[in-house]
Amino acid sequence: MSWIHLHLANQTLYESVNGTEVRAVADNDTIDPRWVEDSFPGLEILCTIYITYAVIISVGLLGNAILIKVFFKIKSMQTVPNIFITSLAFGDLLLLLTCVPVDATRYIVDTWLFGRIGCKLLSFIQLTSVGVSVFTLTVLSADRYRAIVKPLDLQTSDAVMKTCCKAGCVWIVSMMFAIPEAVFSDLYSFSNPEKNVSFEACAPYPVSEKILQEAHSLVCFLVFYIIPLTVISVYYFLIARTLYKSTFNMPAEEHGHARKQIESRKRVAKTVLVLVGLFAFCWLPNHILYLYRSFTYHSSVDASAFHLLATIFSRALAFSNSCVNPFALYWLSKSFRQHFKKQVVCCKARLPTRPPSITHSNTPTRALSVTGSTHGSEISVTLLTDYSITKEEESV
Repeated sequence: MSWIHLHLANQTLYESVNGTEVRAVADNDTIDPRWVEDSFPGLEILCTIYITYAVIISVGLLGNAILIKVFFKIKSMQTVPNIFITSLAFGDLLLLLTCVPVDATRYIVDTWLFGRIGCKLLSFIQLTSVGVSVFTLTVLSADRYRAIVKPLDLQTSDAVMKTCCKAGCVWIVSMMFAIPEAVFSDLYSFSNPEKNVSFEACAPYPVSEKILQEAHSLVCFLVFYIIPLTVISVYYFLIARTLYKSTFNMPAEEHGHARKQIESRKRVAKTVLVLVGLFAFCWLPNHILYLYRSFTYHSSVDASAFHLLATIFSRALAFSNSCVNPFALYWLSKSFRQHFKKQVVCCKARLPTRPPSITHSNTPTRALSVTGSTHGSEISVTLLTDYSITKEEESV
């Protein structure tokens, strides 16, 4: 019996923990069989789900891989904000490669397929990835605040090394928060005697423990959503106030240069704010749905089609956050857009297209290599720059 059929028969209780699903049995409600057969066909839903998941994985892998490649390949890209954004891309790749494919299997198989070790490991990886995303955005917002309010503090010779250490600390803190999830996650058996159905589910607590369920949902919502976004909001309020004051307190002799500097930093702050907004938008439905289930699923289950669609939508939207950041940068940053296109062209050029003869292929290839190297030498701008204003940045 599939996940969707169990839901429609109202024999499954869903507890979504940042995308981790727990199934428990509920036998107190009934549903019209005609509604199951006629109004909510499972095959169409499964096709939609798997197409959506395939798009999320493929687009996310492509975008984040190119972002990481640009960072390591282009020297000018290795700036303070880009270190955090690259760390964010690594966290997104981790989620896309592990948790999203595993989550997709639960729509066709009721029981947990990956064993007790897989349960603990995947719970740890998923919560670590979520922590890396939100905590990196918090640290990045603090970095933007310092870049605008105290710009001289960032212009030190070891700024890049310090930033790498901060990014590493974000990963360590995220893993520390995820350790309890790994320790307490385990497999629990559930059965329905009337239907002779039993299966195992991976959960961070026994389903019968309603207090733990409610506490877990609240802690996740506070630690991985409300508190970080509140801190980020405070930083951006201070950034906005500082930029507003700076437009009126600018020395006349430095007016032109200072304005260019402010505009450059405003662009960087805007980019970070967009990334924060995407995270908040993508993860909010998942948190709300988990809170709703935790505090209302004590005696009955919402078996409506709307609730099922809301579950699918919230999970897909949360996972999609791991693939949208590179394309947000493509839209916001002219320099990253140029490097992104260049990497795509390079991938196309490497396709196995053999010329008809050696003589025919020599001249064009040589001309292409010279043109490519010249173009590469001209691009000296950064994805998100703080310390210099180039001609290309002025045209953004």
